[in-house]
Amino acid sequence: MASADCVVAVDVGGTSVKAAVVDARGTANAAVTVPTSRGAEQVADQVAALADELTDAVQARGPAPVALGVVTPGLVDEHSGTVLLAGNLGWRDAPMRALVEKRVDLPVAFGHDVRAGGLAEAVLGAGRDAGDHLFLAIGTGIAGAVMLGGTAYSGGGYAGEIGHIVVEPGGDACACGARGCLEATASARAIARRYALRTGERVAAAEVAARAVAGDVHAVAVWDAAVIGLAEALRVCLCVLAPELIVVGGGLATSGDQLLEPLRARLAERLTFQRVPHVVAAELGERAGCLGAGLLAWHAIGREVRP
Repeated sequence: MASADCVVAVDVGGTSVKAAVVDARGTANAAVTVPTSRGAEQVADQVAALADELTDAVQARGPAPVALGVVTPGLVDEHSGTVLLAGNLGWRDAPMRALVEKRVDLPVAFGHDVRAGGLAEAVLGAGRDAGDHLFLAIGTGIAGAVMLGGTAYSGGGYAGEIGHIVVEPGGDACACGARGCLEATASARAIARRYALRTGERVAAAEVAARAVAGDVHAVAVWDAAVIGLAEALRVCLCVLAPELIVVGGGLATSGDQLLEPLRARLAERLTFQRVPHVVAAELGERAGCLGAGLLAWHAIGREVRP
């Protein structure tokens, strides 16, 4: 295959679907974003339509895409190609890979959005040449990717659910049915909700972060609780996995040192014998999931991306 070959990458999210063409150097082009449909069949139709649209766009100037990569949120079993459960999408046991394969004439790779994001950071971003490490995505929800030997450990779809480590026993109810989970404490949704409960004002997590910097006592309290929860969850991960590097991504990571500096400090003060990891910001931002889908597509046809 020529060096001009490319793949189509699609990142299905709870509110939007991001798609792009990814070349053999890991560069994304012709990016498109559309609102997410409801229902697995409807989303499979969307994915196929986006693949057709991007194929038409690139064929006008070069070779057609050679594979398609699709990633989704939720509990994802890559081996069977099934979304076991995706609460934000209302899916249970959705055979997503098979649904997409019926609609396209390309080899289809299928995976989990955060594990794909972790793969992208490992190959193209902050985890380059890092060996085994942990990728943590903090956004509307919280999840992680345990990167081992250059791939994300799946555990049959159940690995990486860091957001459901209990950090505040008896605390706020979580969508999973437990109380005090990290996701109910430190996700963007939780931060916005907790601030609203204190003040009666509904603002986004990014605004809470900005108000914390400005000295708003309610914002400071909510932000500090989130950082403490993250530090406690990472302490548990360090006891089990001992990663030397933790890459922090997702929407909340755009807060930069406002998040990372206190997180490093809170984590270090909780450790006894455990080695203190390097905690760094992800580099790829919201592109990580889509780029990861592209990497999965290349892997599916036996090709490696070389930046």
